[in-house]
Amino acid sequence: MYKVIVHKRVFDSLDKIPIVYLSSIKSSINNLENNPRPFGYIKLSGFQNLYRIRVGVYRIIYAIEDDILTVEVIKVDHRSSVYK
Repeated sequence: MYKVIVHKRVFDSLDKIPIVYLSSIKSSINNLENNPRPFGYIKLSGFQNLYRIRVGVYRIIYAIEDDILTVEVIKVDHRSSVYK
């Protein structure tokens, strides 16, 4: 089982997300604990260990450290601005 670490700026961005998507996003983040590579995950090109999962029009960007069993959630944002 992986330990999920969520950055402070992720909590700030969660406050701005509509309630319709919020429960799905929180659920997806919690599920990373048991399965850091869920169906539909994609490795981001140009980065060593960054991945993303889709939740509606929102994206969750995270890093996986298999050596120490850690998932670090770096950013959650709308698909139009998450990669900037």
